[in-house]
Amino acid sequence: MSVRTIEVREPVMARNNEYAAEVRRRLDAARVTAFNFVSSPGSGKTMLLERTVRDLGAELPIAVITGDVQTQNDADRLAVHTNRLVQAVVTGGACHLDALQVLTSLDAIDLDATRLLFIENVGNLVCPANWDLGELAKIVLFTVTEGEDKPLKYPKMFQNARYAVLTKTDLLPYVPFDVDLAIANAHRINPELQFLQLSATTGAGLTGWFDFLRGAVPAPVA
Repeated sequence: MSVRTIEVREPVMARNNEYAAEVRRRLDAARVTAFNFVSSPGSGKTMLLERTVRDLGAELPIAVITGDVQTQNDADRLAVHTNRLVQAVVTGGACHLDALQVLTSLDAIDLDATRLLFIENVGNLVCPANWDLGELAKIVLFTVTEGEDKPLKYPKMFQNARYAVLTKTDLLPYVPFDVDLAIANAHRINPELQFLQLSATTGAGLTGWFDFLRGAVPAPVA
């Protein structure tokens, strides 16, 4: 009996990268900065986006694409804080967004009236790691309740991210979490990873987060 092996990963990824290049072309033409939010479930992605859209949306026009496995709950939460469309992508069980889903979502977004795009990926530190969505950079969130070894357990995600946000820092007095060790572990995987620390609940660190976002968008054309 013979066995035939069909390799599908490379063609699928190549096609995804073509879509990602088109996403990037459209965003660059409109001078829109896009970040791909990645994390495990429950790290605080949606709450941080709620605070960001609510507090910074009037200054920086923000669009959001949310990815979830079965519901549009995150999109509904975010829509409360903005009069702009929040584009929900329900993956129907898939554990990550792909570039075609993002490209299709852009058709419903007024890019000329947008300066910052957040792509809230499905909560998963494995599947989204290698998928280019056309973003400027991946921002990986992890929380003080997850343990300092999270970067060592999921190295590909931390390797491919450019920025990391340590969330729920208001819980530090109540959990045995070593911030310096967590950052050191992340830098073992990716020495160039840039860190921010914040609590979306109390607002601690949000000033630095907002300043980071302001610095990430292109200056308006004169």
